[in-house]
Amino acid sequence: MSLVLGLDVSTTAAKAVLLDRSGRAVATGAAEYPCRTPRPLWSEADPERWWEGAMSAIRSALRSAGVSGGEVEAVGPTGQMHGCVLLDRRGAVLRPAILWNDQRTGRQCDQIRGLLGPWLLEITGNDALTGFTAPKLLWVRENEPRVWGQTAHFLLPKDYVRFRLTGEMATDKADGAGTLLFDVAARTWSEEVMEALGVNPDWAPRAFEGPEVTGTVHGEAARLTGLAAGTPVVAGGGDQAANAVGCGAVDPGTVALSLGTSGVVFAPTGEPPSEPTGRVHSFCHCLPDRWHLMGVMLSAAGALRWFRDALAPQADFRELDAEAALVPAGADGLLFAPYLTGERTPYPDPAARGAFVGLTVRHARGHLVRAVLEGVAFGLRDCLEAMAANGMPRPRQIRASGGGTRSPLWRQILADALGAEIVSVSTAEGAAAGAALLAAVGAGWFPSVGEAAAALVKVSGAVPPGPDRDVYQNLIPLYQTLYPALRPANHALTASAATKPYSES
Repeated sequence: MSLVLGLDVSTTAAKAVLLDRSGRAVATGAAEYPCRTPRPLWSEADPERWWEGAMSAIRSALRSAGVSGGEVEAVGPTGQMHGCVLLDRRGAVLRPAILWNDQRTGRQCDQIRGLLGPWLLEITGNDALTGFTAPKLLWVRENEPRVWGQTAHFLLPKDYVRFRLTGEMATDKADGAGTLLFDVAARTWSEEVMEALGVNPDWAPRAFEGPEVTGTVHGEAARLTGLAAGTPVVAGGGDQAANAVGCGAVDPGTVALSLGTSGVVFAPTGEPPSEPTGRVHSFCHCLPDRWHLMGVMLSAAGALRWFRDALAPQADFRELDAEAALVPAGADGLLFAPYLTGERTPYPDPAARGAFVGLTVRHARGHLVRAVLEGVAFGLRDCLEAMAANGMPRPRQIRASGGGTRSPLWRQILADALGAEIVSVSTAEGAAAGAALLAAVGAGWFPSVGEAAAALVKVSGAVPPGPDRDVYQNLIPLYQTLYPALRPANHALTASAATKPYSES
């Protein structure tokens, strides 16, 4: 059997998917791992757990398919973006990785704005946000001088797993663009930005286009994973760019939506997008000569998981979905602000907080669930409007993926709130499938990513806007008053929850 493997190192689990030449997912494997919040606003993880999860997921996929690693022609990695893994000269991890949803670096973001001035948007294409890698590096320099003095490399999460597979320090250009250390138009690391911020350019991994081969599986990794030694490993892509490839969002005019832990609206462009306000992201895509605009909300399906874990731990998601389906659009006058981990688009604010607004004794659990589903959809509508303000044509169709889209109710709410037809894609394994398509190009199955996507990605299950669209068009302006109204209280609450200053132990 001729196969390629996509490996997704996500926030909470590693997932491996094996695709055959028809694009069919032959088998999958997954392994969960923890992340932790040791202080308010912090989010960290042990990179060794990612490697253990990746090994387990790969072995599970091979075992489930009943194949040997020798039948895998190439591997494509993907994973959570913006994280910061610091290594010493021997390649040993120096501290827990700081993740994309960590919010500790507000002061460092202000420093970056002051140091770079107009360069910030001109070169990096983005505002300085707490989730990005560069402010994490400055935080470590300021707060952990012992770690900083030993640092010789920084890697993004999936690229640490690549390092364990191949021994190579490499990344893809989409993930590189999410560090705030990249010249997005030139598609390479910016030495000017690194010099201004005091970051050694020699610490950065080499950056490749997504389908390019970055190394091969070495002998020890082959023994641990079941892959064959010498299997090529392509650059792959940050999870949102790889997911877009898996959805066929390769060329301008195709819009993708991801409803995972975070929520993302993604629009490819044929030239570097100009984003003068910093409200939406402007990154490289993970294939040559493509860039993209992207709106990101930090808590999407993650908001529903929080609700389930905190308030309905005995319920499964299908039960909650069924209860919400019995509630009319608008949840009988209940709104939900989904800012549980701060926010990025259109409010770059780490101190934003979630809220139910309009609660009465008439509201039952189904109302709260419905309000969560609707609040996330309204947040994605904010992303769409911010991108449209930067020249993106309003889409008539959106290709949706991610765990949240398994809910027919949520798909309909999205169609109604976004005013666009929501369709599913045949490559249901999201970012992992997109990374596998990049591996297929690297293995020579297709001459380009565009041709791979055209051949293997099909859309189905169209959900057009329904009669509740008018209800939501009236509610969305009211929802949009929540953030500015609650901002003063949220910032005061965030300040009051702050603990004593951190010092390196």
